[in-house]
Amino acid sequence: MKISNNIQKIKSTLPNHISLIAVSKTKPNSDLLEAYDSGQRIFGENKIQDMSKKWDSLPKDIEWHMIGHVQTNKVKYMAPFVSLIHTVDSLKLIIEINKQALKNNRIIDCLIQIRIAEEETKFGLPENQLEDLLESVIALKSIKIRGLMGMASFTSDDLKVRSEFNKLSKLFNKIKKKYSNLDILSMGMSSDYAIAIEEGSTMIRVGSKIFGERN
Repeated sequence: MKISNNIQKIKSTLPNHISLIAVSKTKPNSDLLEAYDSGQRIFGENKIQDMSKKWDSLPKDIEWHMIGHVQTNKVKYMAPFVSLIHTVDSLKLIIEINKQALKNNRIIDCLIQIRIAEEETKFGLPENQLEDLLESVIALKSIKIRGLMGMASFTSDDLKVRSEFNKLSKLFNKIKKKYSNLDILSMGMSSDYAIAIEEGSTMIRVGSKIFGERN
């Protein structure tokens, strides 16, 4: 019952407009089912192969979110079922998602990942390339950009984390004036989601606070 208790505890503190994604990467199906039985329906994975296997064997009303870096040659494996891709950061990837969505007679929702952390390892689009990318998507019929996603630096410096989230939130609010259909700002993980919510997040990605630390 520990997993369901964790979910209830987190949900009891969340404002109504926040979507909770249970980050289930590396976790067995039994853990996901415990979360599912407590009412959780959105799960996030960072590897397409793992997500496809889980989709095959778990209840079909689960929404699967891709939260890891996406290689274009793997898009076809998730195109039939993925609900939201958080990590779109290039036109090449957008074109491939559109192509695979079309083949599956679907429109796939996506977020543009913006690089807000100073760490070199983080993926994401530089802020100054966002408008060009959004303009390129307008003509594509099988992909829908729903908003932005960002990952703050992995640090215990809350002020640094806050300033990175604040920067992304300002960008989101600015770009929404021109593209009014954008409605998701995905930022915040187990260690920093409280700050992210204060800075305007609408969707948080929580793993260890639900499932415990990864092995």
